[in-house]
Amino acid sequence: MILAQNRQAMQKHNNISRWGLLIGILVIAANLRAPLTSVGSLLSAIREDLQISSTLAGSLTTLPLLAFFAVSPFASTIANRVGMEWTLFYSFILLTIGLIVRPLSGITLLISGTIIVGVAIAFGNVLLPGLIKMKFPMKIGLLTGLYAVFMNIFGALASGLSLPVSRISGFGWQGSLASWAILSIVALMVWFPQLKKKADSLKSTDSKQAANNKLWKSSLAWNITVYMGTQSMIFFTMISWLPDILTNSGYSSNMAGWMLSLMQLAFIPFTFITPLIAERMADQRLLTAITGILVLIGSGGLMTGSAVMITIAVICIGGACGAAFSLSMMFFSLRSNDGHEASRVSGMAQSLGYLIAAAGPILLGFIYDITANWTLPIAIVGMVGFILIVTGVKSGADRKIVSTE
Repeated sequence: MILAQNRQAMQKHNNISRWGLLIGILVIAANLRAPLTSVGSLLSAIREDLQISSTLAGSLTTLPLLAFFAVSPFASTIANRVGMEWTLFYSFILLTIGLIVRPLSGITLLISGTIIVGVAIAFGNVLLPGLIKMKFPMKIGLLTGLYAVFMNIFGALASGLSLPVSRISGFGWQGSLASWAILSIVALMVWFPQLKKKADSLKSTDSKQAANNKLWKSSLAWNITVYMGTQSMIFFTMISWLPDILTNSGYSSNMAGWMLSLMQLAFIPFTFITPLIAERMADQRLLTAITGILVLIGSGGLMTGSAVMITIAVICIGGACGAAFSLSMMFFSLRSNDGHEASRVSGMAQSLGYLIAAAGPILLGFIYDITANWTLPIAIVGMVGFILIVTGVKSGADRKIVSTE
């Protein structure tokens, strides 16, 4: 009787512990986009208040992507030394500092705080897929879908709420940006119980170095990296230029803005549904091919000038980006042998992937400046759809990275 009661108590404790970990993961995910997307709608106010150029103001959205590129390769190495739980905790202390420093005074602190925010978020981006692989190996699809939804819903909320919050008396853009520190503080409080748990066993430096060397020579890892980068490039390019593309097709500014919202709305359900389907499949080659095909349909639809076709195109591109994003996150776990390896794959893919993403809007904007027409830039988005199909099919095959290559 006593033994049975002890087992029940232990089972109850384990269930509470797992629920605590799940809530912690979701609250961390909620912080991975909101501090970045909150800036977009405030750029004009920041530019006018600080008397800075549009180029310098625009760098506030590019700098975090460059921070992802610079920091992501080292996140898993630090986590191996310190432990994933502690690394995430320290990174959120850093995030809170960055969010408080960012709006304090002047352009120097604004840029410094933005870089700190980007560095901190890079750790969460890289380590969450590995943590899910380690703690929930039988629920990778469900957990990937949930954390992607939380990340993007809070990102969308930040885009929509930042401007209204800035108009509250005494807040301004500074108070609006600083208010997102509340969410990171909540994450620190929710995550704190995870620090009391036994740290995962660490690998030796030699074995980690050998695994890293194999990873950078792996064709599968490179296909996952390019798939991750190209889907991010499409998303950030559309976020940057879709309103201009549509106004060039005769849409009003307001209507073009609503179409951008429609694209982001289409993004969210696909981030959740896709990993649930993918988890039940022997491999994910068909799903990855569909994401590329949807991009091809979307780019073609944007060229038609038809209101119906453009609406379908916007939904296709949003859905493709949402599905491809979740598949990228899943590949970090599905194609690796353990949580630490998943973090290394995530670090490689997100580092180079976000560099590709940062280059996309600049490249297509440059081509538009030369041609004064959106036809060629849209055609390039379609070509990227072909790259998604090729790299996605290779990434979706049922195999592991280090053990088979």
